Amino acid sequence: MPSKSSPISLPSARERVAANIRRLRKARKLSQEQLAELAEFHRTYVSQLERCVTNISIDGLERVAHVLGVDVLDLLQVPA
Repeated sequence: MPSKSSPISLPSARERVAANIRRLRKARKLSQEQLAELAEFHRTYVSQLERCVTNISIDGLERVAHVLGVDVLDLLQVPA
């Protein structure tokens, strides 16, 4: 009988977005407050995103991607 391979456990979309926002924000030497101001969010919202406390809308994701200079898809990739 063939053995069933266990599915690879990937981070959730929320976890990927959080890790990528944090990584890209730090790479661009932006504080959470600076990113929030540029994306027209409250600083605490950026903190919540990075801690996987809240979800982000597609429109919000697009604003963050624009500020970070990446495509929305880059925020959804599995972090390296």
